[in-house]
Amino acid sequence: MPLIVVMDDDASTRVLVSGVLRKEGYDVLAAEDGAQGLALIREHKPDLVVSDVQMPNMDGFGVLEAVRADEATTTTPIILLTSLQDRAHMRQGMTTGADDYLTKPFAPQELRDAVNAQLSKLVRAEAVQAQIVDRAVTNALAEQQEKIGRLYEKRMAKELSEQWPDSGQFEGNERHPSATVLYADVRDYTQWTQRLSTNELGDVITQFYSGVGDTVHLFGARHMQFVGDGMLCVFVGSGDSQSVNHALRAVKAAMGLLDGCKRLDNFMQQSFGDRGQPKFGLNIALHSGPVTFTKLDGLFSSSSQSTPVGEAVSTTLKFFQGSQPPDWAIAATVQTNILLDRAARIGRRGMVSVPGRQGAVDAVEILGLHA
Repeated sequence: MPLIVVMDDDASTRVLVSGVLRKEGYDVLAAEDGAQGLALIREHKPDLVVSDVQMPNMDGFGVLEAVRADEATTTTPIILLTSLQDRAHMRQGMTTGADDYLTKPFAPQELRDAVNAQLSKLVRAEAVQAQIVDRAVTNALAEQQEKIGRLYEKRMAKELSEQWPDSGQFEGNERHPSATVLYADVRDYTQWTQRLSTNELGDVITQFYSGVGDTVHLFGARHMQFVGDGMLCVFVGSGDSQSVNHALRAVKAAMGLLDGCKRLDNFMQQSFGDRGQPKFGLNIALHSGPVTFTKLDGLFSSSSQSTPVGEAVSTTLKFFQGSQPPDWAIAATVQTNILLDRAARIGRRGMVSVPGRQGAVDAVEILGLHA
């Protein structure tokens, strides 16, 4: 219960005030002068003070001034009591920081109303302060989360870059007469942007792509980079005749990405199931052909950068951008399918129009791999 300090040099008034407040259920400490009362206030830090104005040793104005000057008690509400019906005393009490003023004699109900009003005001002030603190903590946590996210993304980019061969390891262009290019981008991305905030969508994309690096690295990708909301990977041949060919490794990586989609979609439905969003999925295109890594000096930093170029790259990037793109999760051109050597289970087949390319592309739907 709230603690109230009562101080009055008149014993009958002190007993009356203390009795009324104890009957209301409050804890009460009583003092017979201002000095004793101030000592109780400093020791016990009460929720409210009820003080007579005229007292020996220290009057009510002196108590009020001392309480307001102490940082530990400065916000403690104070009700002043006086037997002087003098506006000058009332004005002096209110201008020096009193919260309320009662003139003797007063009815017990007047005292109860004044005390309850001050304690209710205190509760409201504490609630407002709690809201302010909660808001500050929430904002601080959000800023911390954003900062940690940026640090994590930088760390992830650094670790991924360390996994791939350094573009500065070769002089001039690095040519591969046969390679398989994989491009994956988020299906129905426009609908996602309409249903999620920028921060929410950024968190989703970051959460998904933060795990795909390990997947494509596991299957021996030579190169990986992010292009918009998509990811471009290049798988090249190995000098080891016992190694799995690059087309088959690319298909296995594509299937691993789809497995990641299923896990993320479960999370999305639980977190944003009321937004009416589509299932989270990818469009994955695979195309095989010659790929050249072109060395670029000093574009983004003092170190050399490399980027894959060639018909295989451009066709894969634009595979799903035609006027009537297929609705397949994994689409592979016949060039890739030939390299798979019947290892993949094939679904539909069709001619796909790719922007900027003369003639349609013969492609098949990849359903999985034979056991």
